[in-house]
Amino acid sequence: MTRSLQLDSLDWKILAELQADGSLTNVELARRVGLTPPPCLRRVRALQEAGLIQGYRAMLDPALLGYSVVCFAFVQLASQSGADLQAFVTRIASWPQVRECWTMSGDIDFVMKCVTTDLQAFQSFVNDLTTTPNVRNVRTALTLTKVKDKGLVPFGPSS
Repeated sequence: MTRSLQLDSLDWKILAELQADGSLTNVELARRVGLTPPPCLRRVRALQEAGLIQGYRAMLDPALLGYSVVCFAFVQLASQSGADLQAFVTRIASWPQVRECWTMSGDIDFVMKCVTTDLQAFQSFVNDLTTTPNVRNVRTALTLTKVKDKGLVPFGPSS
């Protein structure tokens, strides 16, 4: 049985704290979860080795960095054969505007979270997307305001 299936309450606390703030020092993390730093660090390393902690990122303000347009694109392909899906995934990887992409069940094949510098760049991106081979339909939605942005795993009622 892998470590990922044997989490105790301290492991869950560590994961919650790091998801909320990945920049915590080991000393501060240990204090928050009630451990001394050496065993805390051993646990974090074990969680990393088990694949439960996949990495760390800084959360940047896109508007302050010149990316004022955030949108979601909903893409339906004409064919969902393995080769066609892979070709589209390869194309997505070449677009720096696509920051997150998920395959979907139902009528939509992909949903993508995208950023651009302005509406003209957004329109150019949409044109590239709609003229991509095998794309049947594209719907986009421009965001207005961010209401909530939490890590993917919910920890407690306010997560």
